[in-house]
Amino acid sequence: MPESDKTLSAKGEQAKSEQDWKRDLSPNQFKVLREHATEYPGTSPLNDEKRRGVYRCAGCGQPLYASATKYESGSGWPSFWEPLPDAVETSTDYKLAYPRTEVHCASCKGHLGHVFDDGPQPTGKRYCMNGIAMSFEPEGKSD
Repeated sequence: MPESDKTLSAKGEQAKSEQDWKRDLSPNQFKVLREHATEYPGTSPLNDEKRRGVYRCAGCGQPLYASATKYESGSGWPSFWEPLPDAVETSTDYKLAYPRTEVHCASCKGHLGHVFDDGPQPTGKRYCMNGIAMSFEPEGKSD
């Protein structure tokens, strides 16, 4: 398989091929994480998640956000004001008429959502995430 058909992890280790991703993710997770789609607003059960814990990448399990940074933005997507250290990376997305900052998992490079400058203090950021691109691990549980 050509190297271009494989995803590299943050540590530079060879990770999954696109075929592996299709096998391991649901069709909707694949569309969001690997093809940069956006889930419909208000459809994620994570919008209503209020427990303490950690939000992880649904693709690779990378811890992304602490529940203490989640807030109700009114956008219809789970929103956070700060990611965990070194959990995410950003790039510029030109898919709309204006550029946006796209957020990716730092480990598997999966598309998570976008970040905007209209969030609450202390950061002023709104990390607007696709719920289907994440899983929730309640506090006290671990792998």
